[in-house]
Amino acid sequence: MKILYVTTVSVTMGFFEQHFRMLLDDGHTVELACNCGEPLPQFCTDMGLKGYSIPFSRSPLAKSNLSAIRELKRVIEDGHYDIVHTHTPTASVCVRIVCRKLRKQGLKVFYTAHGFHFYKGAPVKNWLLFYPVEWLCAHWTDVLITINKEDYERARKRLRAKRIEYVPGVGIDLNEFNRHGCTGVRKREELGIPEDAVWVLSVGELIPRKNHETLIQAVARTKGICLTIAGQGPLRDYLISQIDRLGIADRVKLLGFREDISELCASADVFALPSFQEGLSVALMEAMACGLPCVVSAIRGNIDLIDEKGGVLFEPHSVEQAAEALTEIVSCDRTSMAGCNVEKIKKFDIEHVVGMMRELYSEFG
Repeated sequence: MKILYVTTVSVTMGFFEQHFRMLLDDGHTVELACNCGEPLPQFCTDMGLKGYSIPFSRSPLAKSNLSAIRELKRVIEDGHYDIVHTHTPTASVCVRIVCRKLRKQGLKVFYTAHGFHFYKGAPVKNWLLFYPVEWLCAHWTDVLITINKEDYERARKRLRAKRIEYVPGVGIDLNEFNRHGCTGVRKREELGIPEDAVWVLSVGELIPRKNHETLIQAVARTKGICLTIAGQGPLRDYLISQIDRLGIADRVKLLGFREDISELCASADVFALPSFQEGLSVALMEAMACGLPCVVSAIRGNIDLIDEKGGVLFEPHSVEQAAEALTEIVSCDRTSMAGCNVEKIKKFDIEHVVGMMRELYSEFG
């Protein structure tokens, strides 16, 4: 088969390395389409994957998306693909608009929803804007793939895709994330974390959706905890000002972009994810694979991964609950929680996920 993968921006292609390898190993042809404002991941070039630059914008109402639809239509019509597999909201709307008539000629459209913008507790404007669009586009979708249980149940009840499937994320390489041979002493020394402190690690962009401010305020209400946040983003200066205002600069550090996430996870004591919204967090899965007990917001996606056996959940709008969760996990049996998370994450292993995708593709081959 000839398959076109479509994402809004090139960086997202980085999640699909093993998916591409599986398809190539099975004798399929894989091509890519996305906004190539930044280069495609190096492995795409190493695999010899052909890429098309499409002027998608992350903003769904941007005029450039009209140009993207025209360019994408040309690529798909000329490419004679068997399957177009689309990811990310903007690109996926464009794809299904382009392919709605081509499906009558045998083209199949796969759409992986990495977290609908309409979800339990979402703002009303999200439901008014995004739900009608997804409802309409679902009629032009042959296989709708959801990656968490809430989205799966909602899609089954409300959307009319030809087929709806649950696949547990894009997969995580469990061999890359573990604690073997890592004591954490070196990382603690590097980051200036006292030996007797409980080291809480969080990973994510410094953007409102990730809700780091609540976590920082919660740490200010606790004792004996040091927090490090790996990630960069537009809220960096604001968060630094909050840390200084609370007088906890000695206990809270913003690490910026890091290439040693696996080492950080293997060294920390606890992982925290306070987000308001997630689809299925890869960062959280990586932390679980490293055997970290977790303090997370009780939201869609997070509750697929963490329960009371593997961590403590809290309401993301409540600083008080976040502080209580941190205090609770310090006194819990974190070794038992770590073991539960290592066991639970096995069902999200890349080999398992890729195997599920192989079966789906084979049904259309």
